[in-house]
Amino acid sequence: MTDSYRERPSRVPGAVVWTGVSGPSEKRVLPDGCMDLIWNGTDVLIAGPDTHAQVFASATTTTMTGLRFAPGFGPRVIGLPAHALTDLRVPLDAAWSPDATRRITDDLAASDSPGRVLEDAALRIAGSSDRESLLVENVVARARRGDSVTAIAAAVGWSTRHLQRRCRHAFGYGAKTLERILRMGRAVELAYDGMSFAATAARSGYADQAHLAREVKDLAGVSLGQLVASAGSEANSSTELPSGSWITA
Repeated sequence: MTDSYRERPSRVPGAVVWTGVSGPSEKRVLPDGCMDLIWNGTDVLIAGPDTHAQVFASATTTTMTGLRFAPGFGPRVIGLPAHALTDLRVPLDAAWSPDATRRITDDLAASDSPGRVLEDAALRIAGSSDRESLLVENVVARARRGDSVTAIAAAVGWSTRHLQRRCRHAFGYGAKTLERILRMGRAVELAYDGMSFAATAARSGYADQAHLAREVKDLAGVSLGQLVASAGSEANSSTELPSGSWITA
């Protein structure tokens, strides 16, 4: 079976619903500042926020449907601080009660639209935005822009120490790590689209192409050239990239 990946905007603010079909191979999942709920046909898994790329190997063809939350949104649904799940994949019952886990698992197994089931559950739990969630969104926007930790703290009215605590709760790591991950994601998207690496470095806010190369190798585990080459082979399999998706390792 040919690998494929598709995603669509979710009814959950800032989230996407994705579906991936993967044959036997290794897959590299890039860090993106997000958390996911993932249905694999049997169980629901929580994908915590990654600090570096995760590589997964499967011996069989696997179909998964996931709800990827916007950075900082996941703890509102999952009910645990993000730092408790950093770099982890755990079953849903590690955070939810056995009854709640059983109900959503039964609903997913009976549905031909598991993404919608995940969305419905998230919308019931998350509630409306409040001042705290709006501040988290402000932190994300400023980290995407490349603001310094000091500038972000001043803008949202927190001390740098309080910013660090709030970021660990919302994202699983501090504002500086979030900024590095979001900047890399921006650069990888530009490179996937065919921009030269030198132009990608300048557009994404790196000091130079060498700085870009070091950051990608550190966070992704492979070079930017390897990522682009892998994405090219995946694109031939109708795979949309990147948006937190997997690529052939």
